[in-house]
Amino acid sequence: MKIGLALGSGAARGWSHIGVINALAEMGIEADVVCGTSIGALVGAAYVTGNLQPLEDYTLSLSRMKLARFFEINRSLKGFINKERFHDFLTEFVAADDARIERLNKPFGAVATDLESGREVWKTRGLVLEAVWASVAIPGMFPTVRHKDQWLVDGGLVNPVPVSVCRALGADIVIAVNLNGGLVGKHLLKHRPPEEADETQVIVDNEPDREETTVMERIVDLARGYTASVFTNNRSQDSSPSLYDAIAGSVNIIQDRITRSRMAGDPPDILLSPRLSQIGLLEFYRANETIEAGRASVHRMKDEIIEVLG
Repeated sequence: MKIGLALGSGAARGWSHIGVINALAEMGIEADVVCGTSIGALVGAAYVTGNLQPLEDYTLSLSRMKLARFFEINRSLKGFINKERFHDFLTEFVAADDARIERLNKPFGAVATDLESGREVWKTRGLVLEAVWASVAIPGMFPTVRHKDQWLVDGGLVNPVPVSVCRALGADIVIAVNLNGGLVGKHLLKHRPPEEADETQVIVDNEPDREETTVMERIVDLARGYTASVFTNNRSQDSSPSLYDAIAGSVNIIQDRITRSRMAGDPPDILLSPRLSQIGLLEFYRANETIEAGRASVHRMKDEIIEVLG
């Protein structure tokens, strides 16, 4: 029987997919069909193109400052991602510019959302990077992606864990990875991440001038603000949540409710739920913890996995 792997959305929490895939491989389990939404599409694409190990090595090297280089301040207000740098990242660690889905060695699908109709769009043919770009286009961070007569954004808005796509592409048994379980309300607990040096003092590549460094500092502050879990625990219980707390909490609620609804109608055969409530939406530099959480989720379900797969 064909095994499908449905990799869910969840921004920085998505590095846990790497741990899941590696742990399944250690059990001798290789997916025959791979589908992903948002960050799940990115990691899934790296998996099917043979780039998972380079991607893992890169994620483990990420720091706050290295992450900040992917952001830019511009007047267009169409997004805050530096498209050129993100494209370079994708071509080096995910897929080549000319890689096509139909030429991959196994079926692959990515989910995006049609901004006008609200319908989900399955990208199962065409350029791999075009599918990934559309699936990860988080509103407000990435510009919308034009495909034919559609404007596409993040697939997590409609199908956070693409079990249905796996089945449509021929999977008999679906292993799904839900990154949004147990998150509601947890962003207000103010988990403190591991201590790090103040990276805004580090001189980055090409000896930037003070103006560029100041921009970097502001972007780092923006990322810290948007990811609520990097705040210190200095807000009293009665004080109102900040703007960033409200945004992060709202995203968590939306993702959780949509995921519950979709999986109630089309449940996977095996559901993996990495424990990721301490990881903020943009804390991509915490890959070591996130990958280990993915690996641990497989170990917790090992007996059930063996029983289902027989």
